[in-house]
Amino acid sequence: MVPGLRDLSYEERLKKLDLPSLTFWRSRGDMIETFKLISGIYDEDCTCGIFQLRKEGNTRGNSKRICKNRANLDLRRCSFPHRVVNKWNELPEWVVGAGSVERFEGCLDKFWKYQRQKYSYKEKISTTRDHHLGYNNSEELRSPETQA
Repeated sequence: MVPGLRDLSYEERLKKLDLPSLTFWRSRGDMIETFKLISGIYDEDCTCGIFQLRKEGNTRGNSKRICKNRANLDLRRCSFPHRVVNKWNELPEWVVGAGSVERFEGCLDKFWKYQRQKYSYKEKISTTRDHHLGYNNSEELRSPETQA
């Protein structure tokens, strides 16, 4: 145990050490794997049918939106392809349009910088743009290309 952290709660320790919660890491990892699957980084013979992209061109959000299939069983609701759909569909175009995995990770980290789930395992990833903690200026959330 790090000296001085013994009496702090789990969330306070994470903040003090600037470590994200395990639920935040899982959500981040899910988004990275989704990016790899949609971008064709994995062999398409093995990943065929995991996600079905929407074909409409006039959707709000990003251009790589995923169709959400109905799930009748809890087993399916908690599965990877089902749990990532809402989070993925709410990402902006400048995040999902990243050209490489490393660039996607950087854009995702920038977009999720002020998520409450980062230090609290009880919180869920907010799927709105109002997920910042006390953050009023949206300049930092714009695409790196539009900031220049």
